[in-house]
Amino acid sequence: MRSTKEIKRRIRSVQNTEQITRAMEMVAGAKLRKVQESLEASRPYSEQMKQAIERILTYSLEIDHPFLQEREVKNRGYLVITSDRGLCGGYNTNLLRQVLHEIDQETENQFFVVGKRGRDYLRRRGYNIVSEYLYVDDIPSWDMVQNLGEMAVQLFLDGVVDEVYVCYNYFINALQQRPTMDRLLPLAPPKPEELPPAEEIFYYRYEPEAENVLEMLLPRYIYSMVYSALLEAKTSEQGARRTAMNAATKNAEEVIEELTYSYNQARQAAITQELLDIVNSVEALEKG
Repeated sequence: MRSTKEIKRRIRSVQNTEQITRAMEMVAGAKLRKVQESLEASRPYSEQMKQAIERILTYSLEIDHPFLQEREVKNRGYLVITSDRGLCGGYNTNLLRQVLHEIDQETENQFFVVGKRGRDYLRRRGYNIVSEYLYVDDIPSWDMVQNLGEMAVQLFLDGVVDEVYVCYNYFINALQQRPTMDRLLPLAPPKPEELPPAEEIFYYRYEPEAENVLEMLLPRYIYSMVYSALLEAKTSEQGARRTAMNAATKNAEEVIEELTYSYNQARQAAITQELLDIVNSVEALEKG
């Protein structure tokens, strides 16, 4: 059995760890509330923008735009959004494994990565990282979103990549985040089974022409998809970190409880041994 001094040292160590994990849980919870508010505020705009674009693409079949051009896929680009720090459970690993499982090894794959964890993971495996964005704020700036969107668009228009996907964790709640891959470019109209009922269909008259409307809307739509993906990812990260730190705190409490029980046992055994030594000494003196 370990000595009481050793057990006490171990208890203090675990108590220090518990204080750190509890503080990190509180910080993650505060950040989660802040970024979740931004996410919930942005979702209606993103959904309405998506629906409007899909309707225009579905019921204006004569439109020809560079963002809509399907071509033979020889090169794919992936915008992968991960975290810069760890201690958030399987947040990064689950996404990166899903991405590597889904990518087509027959094509050339290029990655532009948000987050240090994703960059390191892909670099160790020898993947081609075109650009990296580290230490992005929880609520990303619009300049940063535009830079990402413009880079994806330019790579597509220049023919460097034939498809662009954005890969992130979709936020369900603090306990659940779903690895997601959405095609950013080229844009495509919804499938027939995804169309709304005929009575819910809106038909549009354009002022000016539909091509001019799309020329203005499509870049904004790309930027809104990138912004939404970043917010989803950041909210998922803080939710995953809060959950992981909560689990770590509970584990520390359980370890402290077990160590305290062991400490009490060791101390009781030591006291019992001292009493036995005293009794034996007294008996020896009486016999002597």
